Amino acid sequence: MPILRALPLWLFRNAGQVCASPSRFYVHETVFAAFAQRFTELADQLKIGDGFAPTSQMRPLANARCLMMVQELLADAAELGGGTLTGGKRIGDKGHFFEPTVLVDVPQQARLLNEQPFGPVAPLLRFTDLDSVIAQANSLEYGLAAFGFTKSLKTATELGNRLQARMVSINHFGLALPETPFGGVRASGHGSGGGTEGLEAYLTTKLISQIGI
Repeated sequence: MPILRALPLWLFRNAGQVCASPSRFYVHETVFAAFAQRFTELADQLKIGDGFAPTSQMRPLANARCLMMVQELLADAAELGGGTLTGGKRIGDKGHFFEPTVLVDVPQQARLLNEQPFGPVAPLLRFTDLDSVIAQANSLEYGLAAFGFTKSLKTATELGNRLQARMVSINHFGLALPETPFGGVRASGHGSGGGTEGLEAYLTTKLISQIGI
């Protein structure tokens, strides 16, 4: 599956209610316009419906509280100058369905960029300099997962070494496998589930020190 087609699916697959879903998309300014257009087109094509229906690509939000939180975050972003390329509204008045939403020009101080949205919202942010975008990505108190997409081995190495997330996936979405450690840093928790690291909390390390008599 082409990367660009996979990106919106990875975010919107459960209406954004996945702990390791991307919450911000930093896109280099040289490809920003084309990326934003295609990303928006793909978001508009998603089939939204009953979570039990096999044809549904995006399900509703979990409850009224989640719906209200998404609406509050979007209102705050709009008040600070953020623009909406698509979505931004509740669907109907039954259930907690919400449109896949794509935003641009959201300022850094917006709540959306500093809290965990846990909703179908994709803020697209321009960048020109790798150092500055890594600093922005690391500015949150959270550090569960980060994703990077690049054709440059040098850039991939920089992202892997410098992004302050417990899990970093480069050019794919290969996280949360049973054989790999899953966990975060800072406000995203400590310890691991999965992999041999996930067993450590259940084990007691024992030291036996012995010398001859």
